[in-house]
Amino acid sequence: MKAVILAGGLGTRIAEETTIKPKPMVEIGGKPILWHIMKTYAAHGINDFVICCGYKGYVIKEYFANYFLHMSDVTFDMRFNQMNVHCGYAEPWRVTLVDTGESTMTGGRLRRVKEHVGNSTFCFTYGDGVSNVNITKLIEFHQQQKLQATLTAVQPPGRFGAICLAEEQTKITSFKEKPGGDGAWINGGYFVLEPEVIDYIADDSTVWEQDPLEKLAHLEQLSAYKHDGFWQPMDTLRDKNYLEDLWKKGKAPWKVW
Repeated sequence: MKAVILAGGLGTRIAEETTIKPKPMVEIGGKPILWHIMKTYAAHGINDFVICCGYKGYVIKEYFANYFLHMSDVTFDMRFNQMNVHCGYAEPWRVTLVDTGESTMTGGRLRRVKEHVGNSTFCFTYGDGVSNVNITKLIEFHQQQKLQATLTAVQPPGRFGAICLAEEQTKITSFKEKPGGDGAWINGGYFVLEPEVIDYIADDSTVWEQDPLEKLAHLEQLSAYKHDGFWQPMDTLRDKNYLEDLWKKGKAPWKVW
């Protein structure tokens, strides 16, 4: 099975990092967040990836072109113009990098890689968030539902401290830092899709989360795999620092490999 990953967005809310690289190449623990996402899939036996590039896509291409250099010790012998790789190790990955345009929307990017997806069920997710979702169980759930699409539904925690305060009250009677969400399930990405869903995408301007998903829901062809474990997007520098801190402390829940 293949996994298609969106990696072409501008990442304007984390501009401190994305002025020189695309958001999926922002590093957590010295490795791009894209690498972390791919390692999650690989832990469940998925090693064939299609990366939808856009903004500064050449950075992603150069990273994989020089993957051995990133992962190994190297000796350069300048006298003889030689390079020796020591204990070279590379993941057993097949990575297809496709330029899907800088201004193409999420649906349009998926439409542009249709020929690389083929005629089989495939995974599809965003290149800027990590989770410990069980990909194997997610795929099994999708197959049991026998529908065209499955998304992973998550309940993110509240971002701010919550207080209990009546309309005329000034004394706080309860406080909870980072409370649970309001009970609403949201789209957490990590889709499993049948290839025919790409036919719901009109053109480059189509946003995947709008017309295609709305149409699939209307046709009762969209199921939700509920994930109550770890899920964290990297939208801001605050998010990036939070993930970095978890990794440094050895408490990264998404490290399932």
